[in-house]
Amino acid sequence: MNKCLAYIRVSTPKQGERGVSLQEQRDTITRYAERSQIEITEWFEEQETAAKRGRPVFTRMLEMLRKGEASGVIIHKIDRSARNLRDWADLGEMIDSGIDVHFVNESLDMRSRGGRLSADIQAVVAADYVRNLREETRKGFYGRLKQGLLPLPAPLGYLDMGQGKPKIPDPVRAPLVVRAFNLYTTGRYTVRSLASEIHAAGLRNRNGGRVSKTTISHMLNNPFYVGLIQLAKTGETFQGVHQPLIPKVLFERVESILRGKAAVQTFRHEFLFRRLIACRYCGYHLIGERQKGHVYYRCHTNGCPTKTLREELAEAEFSNRLAALQFSTSERVYFKTRILEMDRNWGQQKKDLESSIELQVKAIQERLNRLTDALIDRMIEKDVFEERKKALLMERQGLRNTLDETRAGKVGGPTHLSNFLELVGNAYLLYKKALPYEKREMVEFVTSNRVASEKSVEFTLSEPFQLVADRSKNENGRPYRDRHRTLERLLRALSKYKGLPALSWIHATRAGGVWKEDNIAA
Repeated sequence: MNKCLAYIRVSTPKQGERGVSLQEQRDTITRYAERSQIEITEWFEEQETAAKRGRPVFTRMLEMLRKGEASGVIIHKIDRSARNLRDWADLGEMIDSGIDVHFVNESLDMRSRGGRLSADIQAVVAADYVRNLREETRKGFYGRLKQGLLPLPAPLGYLDMGQGKPKIPDPVRAPLVVRAFNLYTTGRYTVRSLASEIHAAGLRNRNGGRVSKTTISHMLNNPFYVGLIQLAKTGETFQGVHQPLIPKVLFERVESILRGKAAVQTFRHEFLFRRLIACRYCGYHLIGERQKGHVYYRCHTNGCPTKTLREELAEAEFSNRLAALQFSTSERVYFKTRILEMDRNWGQQKKDLESSIELQVKAIQERLNRLTDALIDRMIEKDVFEERKKALLMERQGLRNTLDETRAGKVGGPTHLSNFLELVGNAYLLYKKALPYEKREMVEFVTSNRVASEKSVEFTLSEPFQLVADRSKNENGRPYRDRHRTLERLLRALSKYKGLPALSWIHATRAGGVWKEDNIAA
């Protein structure tokens, strides 16, 4: 009896696990071998597409045939052996060298001219089928992308909802993904340490296992969380219709850290005022050091009058500045009443603001159209086009976020002003409940100038916090007799700041003082 090898194949591992194609091929080949009095010495089973070269099992089988370890090979169908013409040419060379190749389904005599011609035609048809299938798949793939849908598995933090539907945030993993972005912007984590931290917080992959460092790196670089879809292989970017998890400003901050534009360093000692307080005389930052259980900040310039500053004194001074921001009960009542009155007249102003943002969005769309025309006319290269397109889409997404927040009352107008006043009024309590690194962020955010002189320190509040702190000061040497006039003046001044810092990135709940990380200041 002739001794031959047998080769069976399916295109994907899923077909091999769930389908019956492999068993059917095996049964058909077994019956053919029995009829033809052929002994099968070894079976080769592969779960790999035949459209591309490089199948390891197929290659190993060809090597055994070249070495003469079998007289031939039995294959179920021609398209099971090769759907690319190079592999088919390799089989043709073996047939020419005297090796028997049997195709059970076609029953062709591969040693005759007519049999070879028929097999060649079927091989070409199989290769063309693959090319057509690839083209149709590509059309469908890019059609989904142009609709704003990701035709790939959902990234970590999202859930698949089926074909033709956008991904939705995972109620369990999405908050942890947002937390990971926020933690990385603190500068206290590398990608590796962030993976450990977020694992301890409860983030798991789809299989319930540990999220790897590589997955965290891909996540931090993926603009899908902002609302865009970017293909890793081609770099192409598309506007998504899914719900973003993080705002544009946070993603850009993370991206700048990853690209090295914003330096992130780890320090052995995490002092509260490290590199925050400068010497009034020499201008250099005071250096923190721990001595006998206390932290001191020293100026190391020879002959400088500023020598040491105890951390407790500096923190007490900063706390006093925050305490000046607290509102009395009567002030809170007045603010609430006036903001309700302002809210009644906010409708038209809100519409004007929304119209302005919508015009900016349309202007960006026109720039995108011109950019596409430039690519079609070959005025710019493909890589330049993708880079500029991504920047414009990111800018448009930021405007859309602002528009959505404006419509929801989170940005601009009386509601935003009310939130700001509430948070500023509670800044002192927030600081007392904060963790050390959160206190440091608050010092950086609330103050604009911090100088030490000998053994004292002075903090200058940044605008518009200083306006709140100065609300009770005299004007022209005379105090306001009408307290409401003072507060009205403050409200008018604050309303001029279009980008009021909402302090939501350091916002603690009133009950437990747990810092929220589900929203970033607009």
